[in-house]
Amino acid sequence: MRIWLLPLFLFTADCAQAKPDKAPQSFCHEQVFETSHFTVCDNKGGEVKLFAAGKNEVPARSFSDLMRKVDPTRVAFAMNAGMFDEQGRPIGYAVADGRELHKLNLRDGPGNFHLKPNGVFIVGCGGGAMISPSDAIPAFRCAPHLMTQSGPMLVIQGKLHPKLQADGQSRLIRNGVGVRDGKAVFVISKSAVSLGKFARFFRDELKTPDALYFDGSVSSLWDPANGRQDSHSELGPIVVAFKPEASKPGRGGPAKP
Repeated sequence: MRIWLLPLFLFTADCAQAKPDKAPQSFCHEQVFETSHFTVCDNKGGEVKLFAAGKNEVPARSFSDLMRKVDPTRVAFAMNAGMFDEQGRPIGYAVADGRELHKLNLRDGPGNFHLKPNGVFIVGCGGGAMISPSDAIPAFRCAPHLMTQSGPMLVIQGKLHPKLQADGQSRLIRNGVGVRDGKAVFVISKSAVSLGKFARFFRDELKTPDALYFDGSVSSLWDPANGRQDSHSELGPIVVAFKPEASKPGRGGPAKP
């Protein structure tokens, strides 16, 4: 009997010493506001890049397309970010890696994009983020790293967009970005919400003095750690937030006008 127990004991001891692989840590979490659930994503100071196509370039229309352009192990999360045409190219201001892909669009027209003021999400040359009304973009000492135009603004210097209803009849899955102290936080609702409630979530819950609406028709999130990769709609410009340890050095701090 002792001959058989000894190997069994050694095998059990070896199993007890083995450590399971550490589960990947998501950069997104859930928050509840006014009975609605929102997914909030923050890459903790990692690099943020815009993937968008210029006039003669082929756009990435999905997160699976994007996986051919980036190393998925470096990605904290990704989200659609900016209005686009039928081919998936931006229709508003778009700058990726300092390269202008589309000029600033100040035209009037229908839809949320033209609900003035609309705005531009900006990541400066030092890595700090800001949101500016499209008609009031400051001059910069060095060219911004990223710019993507969308609309409407949700929160402007701590105040809600004046044309938003408190809780309008339109209910959609919505996504957008808010900025506080040079840091960007990205949000997508888990259920259909009004534009007014979405704006209040940024102002009252996240305390971001500036926030910009991205979309309510194609709103999509790629959260690798949680195995989420939305694929219900074709996309246009996409913001990719990289993990801090996978980002370039020297980023962080407020944008420098």
